[in-house]
Amino acid sequence: MVVDPAIWTLLVVGAVVIGLAVLRTGPDLVLVGGLVLLLAGGVFPRPQDALLGFANEGLVTVAVLFVVAEGLMQTGGLGFVGRRWLGRPGSLLGAQSRLVVPVSLASAFLNNTPIVAMLLPVVGDWARKQGLSVSRLLLPLSYAAILGGLCSLIGTSTILVVNGLMIESKRTDIESLRMFEIAQVGIPIALVGLAYILVFSRWWLTDRRPALTVGDDPREFTVEMLVEPGSGLVGQSIEAAGLRHLPGAYLMEIDRAGHVLAAVASDEVLEAHDRLIFVGIVESVIDLQKISGLVPATEQVWPLDCPRSERCLIEAVVSDSCPMIHRTIRRGRFRGRYNAAVIAVARNGQRIRRKIGDIVLRPGDTLLLEAHSSFVEQQRNNRDFFLVSAIEDYTPPRHDLAWVARGIMLAMVVAVAVEWTSMLMASLIAAVAMVCCGCLSGSEAREAVDWSVVLAIGAGLGIGGALEKSGAANLIADSLFSVADVTWSLFGDSIANHPRAMLGLVALMAIVLTNVVTAKAAAVLMFPIAIAAADKVEASAMPFVVAIAVTSAASLASPIGYQTNLMVYGPGGYRFWDYLRFGGLLSLLVWGVTVLVVPWAWPMAALPAG
Repeated sequence: MVVDPAIWTLLVVGAVVIGLAVLRTGPDLVLVGGLVLLLAGGVFPRPQDALLGFANEGLVTVAVLFVVAEGLMQTGGLGFVGRRWLGRPGSLLGAQSRLVVPVSLASAFLNNTPIVAMLLPVVGDWARKQGLSVSRLLLPLSYAAILGGLCSLIGTSTILVVNGLMIESKRTDIESLRMFEIAQVGIPIALVGLAYILVFSRWWLTDRRPALTVGDDPREFTVEMLVEPGSGLVGQSIEAAGLRHLPGAYLMEIDRAGHVLAAVASDEVLEAHDRLIFVGIVESVIDLQKISGLVPATEQVWPLDCPRSERCLIEAVVSDSCPMIHRTIRRGRFRGRYNAAVIAVARNGQRIRRKIGDIVLRPGDTLLLEAHSSFVEQQRNNRDFFLVSAIEDYTPPRHDLAWVARGIMLAMVVAVAVEWTSMLMASLIAAVAMVCCGCLSGSEAREAVDWSVVLAIGAGLGIGGALEKSGAANLIADSLFSVADVTWSLFGDSIANHPRAMLGLVALMAIVLTNVVTAKAAAVLMFPIAIAAADKVEASAMPFVVAIAVTSAASLASPIGYQTNLMVYGPGGYRFWDYLRFGGLLSLLVWGVTVLVVPWAWPMAALPAG
């Protein structure tokens, strides 16, 4: 039995939506599975048509931006964002306010996808440090970027797509959008949307991931850090430098030119060459390494044979046969013997009140070492250590290249903002520049790409293409129109006599489609429907087109409609229901503001069609 392609596509899309809602499988696997079913069902005339989504310019741009963001992370180029811009909020509301307001403003001038791509790791790290659940922040991050993107022509690629269709239409009642013309409806939507996020997220966003608890790791390492001369930390207080309230760590004392400050006040001003002694868990030691201006305060670090960018952190437990036992780290020449620097020491939960070099090693001491990655293989079977293991996902940050990474990012943004080149070309050049300048290595660039996001977006675009090619999207549109007209006829009238009601219906259809398929697909599918609807009620097509541009770009009620929603899906630990519950009402608010504002900003009086 041959199944109609449109019916088969609707069945598969329904199965995909249910799978995303109830299964714990990653969204990439669910979406790829749906694409495979469509391909097997003969929906695509040619097999390569199913893969066109993976050649999409927006998808490639997202993948490349992961590399740019990794270059900024490896150099600490965005570290100042977490410390100065996001800061230390006193509540969840304060944290969300510090996040969503600037993000929405930035999205009005920059494309929202790279903003989310670059802030995703920063916000995750900031949430952990502040003891906040990341699920309360990442979805608001995506929504704020989407809402801000509605305020300008370049804020989101969806509006750019619609504007291109407007230029091609050649109708006298449709004019291309100026840079900030869309802001007439975008700003009211953004204000209402941000207020909704800040008020209702505390109840309607679930804590999908618990905040870090210090008790998760009973080991307390003693670590010694040095304030680099000429760094931004010199002259700052402990509180301003962000060193007072660290998750899982605290500043025990400061050694300043041989004078020890045991009780460090929050307003104590840092000086060059200060030695800061911290006590904390492994994660906190790694966080300290990422702070620009702080370096391991042990003379062992710098004479190592390999460059610091090629080193990693390694845990090693001292055995009872180690020749270093009962000798200090400095006098035992640990660095010369093992070509590794001791960064921190943990001893059965005891607090070691000594400088790293003066610690006398005992059997069972856990050492946190900085060494070349080959150290693990070389010392794995050495009787000097009980256990040798590398700390995953860590390389020493290249703080000296932070300004290079920032300059590359700024050049990319400016090039796109002044329309010198496309977002794809600018991001490709920026990614290559990051690697060539040493901000990250080639292997790190390959590992930086979140392939699950790439697969999910590519498969989602393929499913959207199937809806268009099979005629399923038109079937949905015709059905909605028929139901609405029948409903209106119960009152002895026709929906064709009410332009604003028709506008509301078209905008509602766009809201539905953008959350079932992708934002760009919904915009392309709804464009001819919007024009036909305007002609049916003898109104200007301009407000109808603007309405579908805005509502198609506001994909908020599902993870598959827009790439920023997919980008935060996995890191936030979300479920499909989170988007439908929290973003569903927000979508209705967007729809309501659109129906109210668009007819006022773009009059619906009929104009002769070209």
